[in-house]
Amino acid sequence: MKSGTKTTVAAIALLTGLSAPAFAGVEDAKKWIDSEFQPSTLSKEAQLKEMEWFIQAAAPFKGMEINVVSETLTTHEYEAKTLAKAFAEITGIKVRHDLIGEGDVVEKLQTQMQSGKNIYDAYVNDSDLIGTHYRYNQTVALSDFMKADGKDVTNPDLDLKDFIGLSFTTGPDGKIYQLPDQQFANLYWFRYDWFTNPDIKAKFKAKYGYDLGVPVNWSAYEDIAEFFTNDVKEINGEKVYGHMDYGKKDPSLGWRFTDAWLSMAGAGDKGLPNGKPVDEWGIRVAGCRPVGSSVERGGDTNGPAAVYSIVKYLDWLKKYAPPAAAGMTFSESGPVPAQGNVAQQIFWYTAFTADMVKDGLPVVNKDGSPKWRMAPSPHGAYWEEGQKLGYQDAGAWTLLKSTPVDRAKAAWLYAQFVNAKTVSLKKSHVGLTFVRESDIWDKSFTERAPKLGGLIEFYRSPARLQWTPTGTNVPDYPKLAQLWWQNIGDAASGAKTPQQAMDALAEEQDKVLARLEKAGVQGDCGPKLNEKKDKQYWFDQPGAPKGPLANEKPKAETVDYDQLLKSWAAVKKN
Repeated sequence: MKSGTKTTVAAIALLTGLSAPAFAGVEDAKKWIDSEFQPSTLSKEAQLKEMEWFIQAAAPFKGMEINVVSETLTTHEYEAKTLAKAFAEITGIKVRHDLIGEGDVVEKLQTQMQSGKNIYDAYVNDSDLIGTHYRYNQTVALSDFMKADGKDVTNPDLDLKDFIGLSFTTGPDGKIYQLPDQQFANLYWFRYDWFTNPDIKAKFKAKYGYDLGVPVNWSAYEDIAEFFTNDVKEINGEKVYGHMDYGKKDPSLGWRFTDAWLSMAGAGDKGLPNGKPVDEWGIRVAGCRPVGSSVERGGDTNGPAAVYSIVKYLDWLKKYAPPAAAGMTFSESGPVPAQGNVAQQIFWYTAFTADMVKDGLPVVNKDGSPKWRMAPSPHGAYWEEGQKLGYQDAGAWTLLKSTPVDRAKAAWLYAQFVNAKTVSLKKSHVGLTFVRESDIWDKSFTERAPKLGGLIEFYRSPARLQWTPTGTNVPDYPKLAQLWWQNIGDAASGAKTPQQAMDALAEEQDKVLARLEKAGVQGDCGPKLNEKKDKQYWFDQPGAPKGPLANEKPKAETVDYDQLLKSWAAVKKN
C-alpha cells in the first residue's frame, strides 16, 4: 500500500473514532458483506454493525492463530475455505480449520480429554456426545462461559433462542454445553414421479386395497418395497428396487442404528427430545444415572421392539435392495438413489440433498426440479404417539477446559462468527444444514423450496420436533457407539441371530456402564446399575421395555404427499 493511502486510512480512522486496524477491518467487512454474505436475514447496515462488534471484541487477539476441527461436510468446507478467510481479514485472527473424518474428530477429542494437552482450540462434534460432555467435567459449560470468562467475547446479538437445536446441546443441569453449527435429519425418500404415475397407482391399489403414498407405518413401507421390486420390476427398461440400505460390517453401520432406528421401531419410552426413562439406545436412567441397557436391568437394547427393528432391517436389505447393498458402507450407499433405480429409502440423510438436485441426474427434471421428495419416516409396530420418530444430526461447537482461556475466547469468536446472522443464511444455502429458525423461514428459502424436494417444508413443519439426536442417557458415546457396529454386523453377516446380536450388545453396554460405575469418574450422574430381574417383571411395568406383540405387521397406512404438505402449511410460525 502506498504511504499516501496509509495516511488517508489513519485520518479517516481518527475521524470515525476507530483505530486504523479496526477501520481496515470495517472496510474488509463491507467487502465481504457485498460480495459473499448475501442473502442475509439482516440488512447490510445491521450486518456491518454486527461485524463492527466482532472487530472490537477480537482486538486483544489480533495476530493469534487458532486451530479448530470438524468433520468433512459441505457446510464445514464452506466454513474452512471461505468463512475462515473472511474472519481472518475482518478480525485479524487467523484460523486453521481442519476437516477430518467424523471418527477422527471424536478420537482427537478423546485424546485431549484424557491427556489434558490442547490439540484443538474448539471442536465441532455431534451433540450425541452431550451425555459424555456434561458427565466428565472436561467440557466448558457455555452457559457459564458466556457470563464469566467469555462475557467480553459473546455477541450480544447471538440470539440463542433462534437456534433450533439448543435442547440437544443442553445437559440435565440445564446448562448449554455446545453451540449448534449444522443440522440434518434422516427422513423417508421416495420417487414422487413414480408414486404419482396413474398406471403404477392403479396396480398398487388393485393388489393391496389402499392408495400408494407416503407410508405412515412399516407395514406400508414393506408392501411398497415388495411391489416395486417384484411387481413393477422395471421402469424404462431398467431394473428397479423398492428399498435401499447398506450392510457392511464397518463403523458406519453403527450410526445406522444409534441414529434412532430402534425408536423408529418403537423401542424406548415416550418423550422429546429423547425417551425417558428409557432412551432410543435402550439405556434406562434413574434421575440422571444410567442404570442398565439389558431388559433384565430395565433397559430395552435387547427387547422385542429392538430385535424386531433388526429383523426388519435384514429382511428388507435381503429381499428388496440392490444385491450390492449388503456389502456397502454408508458413504458407498449414499449416491445410489440418485442413479435412478430406487423407489424409496426409509433411512435417508438430508445432508445428501445438495447432491440430489444437481442438473443432469436421472432423478432431476430438465427444469431443475427433483423427481423425488422427502417426508417423515414411517414408524414400526411398537411405536406409540409421543415417541421420537427419527434422528437429527447436530454438529456443535465445543470448548474443552484444557484449552488456554485466551485461545478458547478467540475460538469462541470464530464459532459465533460462522453462525452469526450476518453469514448464517448464506451458509444455509450452501450446505442446507439449518441451525436458525430465522433462516428456515426466510423468503429466499420460500423461493428455493420447489427445487429442494420437501426439505424446507419439513423444517417448517411441526413434525421436525420428533427428529432428535442421541440424548443425555448415553454416558460415554465413544465407548458405547463402537459396540453397535460390531454386534449388529454379526447379525448382518449371519454369524448371529438378531436376538443373539442384541443380547450381546446389551450385555456389553452393561459392562461399560459397570466399569464407569466402578471407576467413579462421572460423579453423581455416573452409572449405578440395577440388579437383574426376570424379563417379565419389566414387561409388566408401564412403558419400556414393552413385551412382544402378537402381530408385528398391523394394517398398512399411507398418506398423500400433497395433502401432507397442506397440513403442514396450515401451521403458522410461532
